[in-house]
Amino acid sequence: MSDTGNGAPEVTPGVRLTAEEKAAKFAELAQRIRGMQPEDAAASAARAGAARAEASMAEAPESETAVPAEQAAPPVPAPEAPAAPAARAAPAAPSAPVLRPAEPSADVLQRTVAVLSAGGAPVELAAAAVAAFGDGAAERLREDPWAVLGLPGVRPEHADHFARGLLGASVGPDDPRRAQALVVWVLEQAALRGYSAQELSEVAAGLERLRMPEPAAAIEEALADGRVLPFQEELTGAEAHASAAGDGNEDEPPTRTLLALEALAMAEVSLAEKLLQLMASFVPGEDGGEQDGDEPSAESESEPEGPAEAAPVSPGPAAWEAAAEAAPSSSATALIRAVAGSALVLHTGGEAARAEPAALLAAATGLGLRAWAATWTDQGKASFAALGEAGSPVVTLAELLSGTAGPGRAADGTLALDLLIVLDAPLLDVELAATVLESLADGTRLVLSGDPGQLWSAGPGRFFADLLAAKVCPAVASRTPDFGPIGELVSGVGIGELQPVEAPDKEVVILTAKDGGEAVHRAVQLLTDSIPRALGIPAEQVVLLTPGHGGPAGTRALNAAAKARLNPGPGRFGGFDPGDRVVESPAPGVVRPARVVDGDAAGLHLEYPDGSRRTVPPAEAGRLRHGWALTVHQALGRRWPAAVVVVPEDAAPALSRQWVYTAFGRGERHLSVVHAAGPALVQAVAERPAQPRTTRLRAILAENAVEAD
Repeated sequence: MSDTGNGAPEVTPGVRLTAEEKAAKFAELAQRIRGMQPEDAAASAARAGAARAEASMAEAPESETAVPAEQAAPPVPAPEAPAAPAARAAPAAPSAPVLRPAEPSADVLQRTVAVLSAGGAPVELAAAAVAAFGDGAAERLREDPWAVLGLPGVRPEHADHFARGLLGASVGPDDPRRAQALVVWVLEQAALRGYSAQELSEVAAGLERLRMPEPAAAIEEALADGRVLPFQEELTGAEAHASAAGDGNEDEPPTRTLLALEALAMAEVSLAEKLLQLMASFVPGEDGGEQDGDEPSAESESEPEGPAEAAPVSPGPAAWEAAAEAAPSSSATALIRAVAGSALVLHTGGEAARAEPAALLAAATGLGLRAWAATWTDQGKASFAALGEAGSPVVTLAELLSGTAGPGRAADGTLALDLLIVLDAPLLDVELAATVLESLADGTRLVLSGDPGQLWSAGPGRFFADLLAAKVCPAVASRTPDFGPIGELVSGVGIGELQPVEAPDKEVVILTAKDGGEAVHRAVQLLTDSIPRALGIPAEQVVLLTPGHGGPAGTRALNAAAKARLNPGPGRFGGFDPGDRVVESPAPGVVRPARVVDGDAAGLHLEYPDGSRRTVPPAEAGRLRHGWALTVHQALGRRWPAAVVVVPEDAAPALSRQWVYTAFGRGERHLSVVHAAGPALVQAVAERPAQPRTTRLRAILAENAVEAD
């Protein structure tokens, strides 16, 4: 067999299916999925998972999947830096110790190296293979060569090349192991783009691009394995109308068939169940009890002291109303009133609206509740704490979940609090949101606050947006606008309009550039000269923002130009020099800015904005990047005194109203826009609200709500 363009074994022409035959097979598969009972998918996954666990020689951490490269040669590449995993856990707390698995034995590594070498794969993949598959990595790869697709940097053509190296010319493109691996890989790539599920037709199209002979059969193989689960969803609204008009069948409700990775599917189900459980178990307080300020009775005064825990505080409506009336704004009053009577409340608004959850936090602590707020970043924690009194109970979400700060845990393992306010809630993906919900005891109040116009999470799902759309709980929209020219500009973008604003003190400056090279030159000039000189904002407090890492005006080009101007040097410590601005990414969507102090054999010595220091060992240096320029996704949860947004000529596919809204809102005092995209910027704001994501949370909530009724 010869190689095809993507490295897959060539398909014999005589066994190709016609378009009509493929359509018939997919219609048959969708019909079978449609006939499944709702619990069938979960039960099938549980059985398959138990079988896999029993067959596994050792537990292994979830494998990582690399973002696809634009061009790749068939041989398996040597790994570089680990790529972002498709499924995420909670971000690690900055000060929390990192637990690492035990070092694999020399024998395990040697056997894994032998298998990789036999298949023509670089031996550098051995450590990643053992980390992913445990001590049985060599046996796993020999039995299923396409398992290599789960390792960092490996694409389908590389896995096909490896399989042919191990199995010889007899291997075919329709091998069941290949089918299962490719279906999972297609869904993992979708997860990296934010999808928690994909329509059956989209998965099939992805398999056809990988030259899978029979996509329907491949999907059936993956469903039988249990790592992929099928779901049938009833369409509503415009989608339902369009589907009914297309198929002409008005007797049955229109539906769509979705496929999801087992972990993501179960996370969305768990998340929906916990949300509904939290609301169902909530009991509001009553007026007239001791918790509302009554004097203790004579009987209680005469009782001897003992070790019994204090009764939980549960303010009644009168106490809550008094707190609401004392709030500093009408929006804060509305938020406090909503929280008084509900276990789950959504709060929406911009940067200025953060004063409202701050007022809620103060009111709740004043009522005696164990109330805490959690932010996405340390900078967000500092700015939110500044809105309240000294010592406000606010932590980062990482600190809260890791236990390095915050209320601590109760005897049952849940967080010891009565009210949790989560800021930056749109940044929660479904798995992290499920982790937060699982940490809350029944009866806890949860407030999710954020700006719905900003970009969604780095991980899969659109948790906050789906909750807003589901309308299962009260939602309080702030009436507090973001003031000033930047606030006016961002507010206009939020409603689809990109209009000039009056900026008498140069709060907003728009510059044009003919191409990416000129855009880089202008952006670096603003960073190093114009903004510090004209506005008195030092370069250390200015950030460059752009859509992506590559291209003529991506972060790599911008950082190289900024380093040449601000801190030239040979990069003698792994590409870095003392004084370099860097960013560390311990997990997808989590970015920590720092400055290189020095470097030696132990690693790079970094200093963080809060004054803390850490040494990054050489093995982890791949997680560091220069940090004068960031992508807008990396900037989520942070703001700078000045921001320079670069929109290069090749940015059109990445632009959306969400992206522009988020990018323009990163500057506190000043915003410069270096614009080389022509009409694409205005069109994105007006016509493309957000990059699409397919999720299931909203439908699951709707289904469970109907069942509860």
